[in-house]
Amino acid sequence: MSTAISPTAYNYKVVRQFAIMTVVWGILGMGLGVFIASQLVWPELNFGLPWTTFGRLRPLHTNLVIFAFGGCALFATSYYVVQRTCQTRLISDSLAAFHFWGWQAVIVGAIVTLPLGYTTTKEYAELEWPLAILLAIVWVTYGLVFFGTIVKRKTKHIYVGNWFYGAFIVVTAMLHIVNHASLPVSFFKSYSAYSGATDAMIQWWYGHNAVGFFLTTGFLGMMYYFVPKQAERPIYSYRLSIVHFWALITLYIWAGPHHLHYTALPDWAQSLGMAMSIILLAPSWGGMINGMMTLSGAWHKLRTDPILRFLVVSLAFYGMSTFEGPMMAIKTVNSLSHYTDWTIGHVHAGALGWVAMISIGAIYHMIPKLFGRAQMHSTGLINAHFWLATIGTVLYIASMWVNGITQGLMWRAINDDGTLTYSFVEALQASHPGYIVRALGGAFFATGMLFMAYNVFRTVRASNPAEAEAAEQIAVVGAH
Repeated sequence: MSTAISPTAYNYKVVRQFAIMTVVWGILGMGLGVFIASQLVWPELNFGLPWTTFGRLRPLHTNLVIFAFGGCALFATSYYVVQRTCQTRLISDSLAAFHFWGWQAVIVGAIVTLPLGYTTTKEYAELEWPLAILLAIVWVTYGLVFFGTIVKRKTKHIYVGNWFYGAFIVVTAMLHIVNHASLPVSFFKSYSAYSGATDAMIQWWYGHNAVGFFLTTGFLGMMYYFVPKQAERPIYSYRLSIVHFWALITLYIWAGPHHLHYTALPDWAQSLGMAMSIILLAPSWGGMINGMMTLSGAWHKLRTDPILRFLVVSLAFYGMSTFEGPMMAIKTVNSLSHYTDWTIGHVHAGALGWVAMISIGAIYHMIPKLFGRAQMHSTGLINAHFWLATIGTVLYIASMWVNGITQGLMWRAINDDGTLTYSFVEALQASHPGYIVRALGGAFFATGMLFMAYNVFRTVRASNPAEAEAAEQIAVVGAH
């Protein structure tokens, strides 16, 4: 069934802008990641300067890959999906434009302030109060555009992908505003409104749910649209997708305390966080299975479609990292893994394997449609990118698993007289080969992003402006 809608149906301009910036920030953020990974192999790369030390650049890396790369991917896809599934144009072009430019301003602010050492010191919430306020204003604008578009939809039904995007928008706003409550003492210095264990708990309620809602729920919205579209199959079970949604958002918000095992946090709170984290495996795998089973009858397409390969392998990594997370939340496992490189490996199994791969697949799906082309410039380059990304991710996480377990075992080893068997420096020396492999894996992944940038550039350059506008002025939209 098809429904006719008016010309100039969709605002694809803001989608194009966010899609292009996804690639740009991806290269910068991942390139910086390779650089700081190399600093752990060759410490001389700190250059003896305060602005280029690992401690200053690492939070910049996380902000660039999560909020610049991941954020732009979420904004591009959510604006694309909400317009197509609601069969209506964004409610306000000017607010959408403010969202785009405001978000880029926040990122530039991070690039300037973090190397200078202006930081709240809170993980994933390092931006000082002026930038935090700007981010909140931009985020509320995003929410107004997204939900306003849903309100004026032409369809009766709200597609499940939009439920995931909507939850990601609402909860991220709540997390950011509550965790950033602070007392400014100067333009670039503030103190948290909370203290002690309360501050730690609120920070990891935020920190884990930045993973749970920004890096999971939002990208599941992406998965529920782009996997069926690329596979040309309906979602395996729409009922399961609804159960998946409600179970995920009910449980995820409770998982934060597992970051604070064996700390001053009350033991009951640690145990509650552990229990909720273990239960979280069920909805996570429900979503993964739903995505995978969508390929029933379409598995043969993986041989010829590298975009679908990105999307499916991202689901495999999602399944793996959402098994690993609950396992690492168990106190006895956590006593070995905590503060080691295993945690870094786990984060990047999700960040590279799940978040980056599904984003890359979605961008490859959208770019030709946004610029009026039949397909990307080169399928071969997409294929090469896929293998660079996959091999790079495996090298990264395997090296960090080995390092992490080695570190955990060395740190807990004691002699008969109760003294430590190994010094910290000996554990560091044992970790050195793993750091080399990690830097190599990161370099593979970042090189794939360069392939992507060239492919996108050639596709965009070959587009005819009139054809691109024609893509925006779709006369008929099929039911989605």
